[in-house]
Amino acid sequence: MRSTLLAALTAGVLAVSLTACGGDSGASDAQVLRVGTLTDAPPAIYFKNGQFTGFDNELLRDIAKREGFQVEFVGTEFAGLLASVSSGRFDVGSSTISATEARKKTVLFSNGYHTEYTVIVTAKGAKLTALDSFKGKRLGVVQASVQDDFASKKVPGAEVVRFPDYNAGFAQLRNGTLDGWVVPSEIGNQYIEQNASVPLEVGFKIESKDTPSAYAVSKKNKDLLDKLNKGLAAAIADGTVEKLNTKFYPDSPLPKELEPGGPGLPVTNPGV
Repeated sequence: MRSTLLAALTAGVLAVSLTACGGDSGASDAQVLRVGTLTDAPPAIYFKNGQFTGFDNELLRDIAKREGFQVEFVGTEFAGLLASVSSGRFDVGSSTISATEARKKTVLFSNGYHTEYTVIVTAKGAKLTALDSFKGKRLGVVQASVQDDFASKKVPGAEVVRFPDYNAGFAQLRNGTLDGWVVPSEIGNQYIEQNASVPLEVGFKIESKDTPSAYAVSKKNKDLLDKLNKGLAAAIADGTVEKLNTKFYPDSPLPKELEPGGPGLPVTNPGV
């Protein structure tokens, strides 16, 4: 994937409809929902071969089929995603969004569809393996992400540098102007694997199971929230979530809660 292409897609807020991608079909009069997503965070959410894909988006496509609607993906930056969902610009936010209590003040969250680890990627051999070792170091994050919050509150003395997307942060890490890059584990590992010539490693890793990844919808759209949760429950039950996890995260075991027959990862929304 070319970073210049991704930047252009993000800046242009390119929309690609479900039917245009050629992989899905539905009734011509089915409701079409606009989904805000990212272009540069593989394997969760990314743009490749003319379509938005990744674990999150392929699962949402499956849910849409089950619940009788279609989805139109729109590339955007993460910093404004939840505000755009809240205002109605997007019907759904799909971007490995951690369902935190602070974010529940802005949007409603579906039940969780994945858990993740937060990692700090560093130069190989940097020996930055504890949080206190990053004091005075420059840490890159995607603005308004959970990793932004983590770096700001949990890494004492670090200088947090915010970027609009993952590609911009990685470019700074690669050229040595960042000491660490705080990202979801799978995204960090993917960048390391795809850039084998760059001497990088995971210096620090922490699990964030209490705030699973979930889809975001407007507080005014509980009906859509119910559809997402119903479709997700069915995808867990018949093994679709398990199959997608194997495809996109072959080296990461699926949480037991999301295995066929598992209870899922319930998310409670205040007042709902």
